Amino acid sequence: MQQSEFAGVVAMVTGAGQGIGAAVARALAAEGAVVAALDRDSGPLAELAAESSAVHPYVLDVADSQAVDRAVEVTEGQLGRVGVLVNVAGVLRPGSAVELSDEDWAETFAVNATGVFHTGRAVGRRMAARGRGAIVTVGSNAAGVPRAGMAAYAASKAAATVFTRCLGLELARSGVRCNIVSPGSTDTAMQRALWGEDAEAAERRVIEGDLGAWRVGIPLGRIAAPADIAEAVVFLASDRARHITMHDLYVDGGATLRA
Repeated sequence: MQQSEFAGVVAMVTGAGQGIGAAVARALAAEGAVVAALDRDSGPLAELAAESSAVHPYVLDVADSQAVDRAVEVTEGQLGRVGVLVNVAGVLRPGSAVELSDEDWAETFAVNATGVFHTGRAVGRRMAARGRGAIVTVGSNAAGVPRAGMAAYAASKAAATVFTRCLGLELARSGVRCNIVSPGSTDTAMQRALWGEDAEAAERRVIEGDLGAWRVGIPLGRIAAPADIAEAVVFLASDRARHITMHDLYVDGGATLRA
C-alpha cells in the first residue's frame, strides 16, 4: 500500500466539532495526518477523538488571539510542527441588514473573519520560517454573491477570503500556499437551523431555487455533503495542488453560476 503524503503531517482544524470541520478532520486523519481538532465545544470534540487515535482534541475560541497563540504553541509542543491549517470555525446570525444587532455583527466577524486572522497569523509565521506549509480557509459562496438575510455572514466570509488571499501573496516566496474552499448549501446543523420544521420542503426550495429570496437553484440537483467539501480541502492542502495558491474554489453544485 502506498503511503499517503499526509502520513505524520500535523494538521490543525478549527471548528472541528461538527459539520464540515468534523468531516475535514476525519478526512485528514484517514489520509494519515495527525489532527489537532479545535472547537470551543468540548463534547463533540471528545466524540470525534474517540473515533480515531490520530485526532487530538483542543478546546479553543478562535476569537481569542492569546488563546490561539497558546493553542498553536501547545499543539506544536505535543504533536509536532503544524504543516496544514484548515480554518472552518464559523457562526451564522441570519437577519436583515437593517435589523442586525451590534452583537450579532460583532460575534460573526469575531469568529468568521478575525478568527481566521488569528490562526493565519500564528501558524503562518511559523510555516514561513520553516519554508513550507498549506493553509485552507473554508469560506462561502455567499462571499461572492449577495444573499438576503445573510449580510453579516456574507461580509465576514468575504473578509476571510480576501485576508487568506493576501496572506497567500505575502507567504508565497516562503513556500507557503493559502487557498479558499467556498461551499454552497451543505447538509450541516447550521444549514438545517435555517430550514425550520419542514426540512424536506426547505431543501427542495434550496435545490430548485427561490425567486422570492433572489436565489437560483443548484444545477447539480443536490445539497452538498460535508465530505464533498472535505475532499476539496484535502486536495488543496496536498502536494497535488503544489502550484495552486490564492485560489478560491467554489464547491456549490453551480448554485452561484460562478458569479
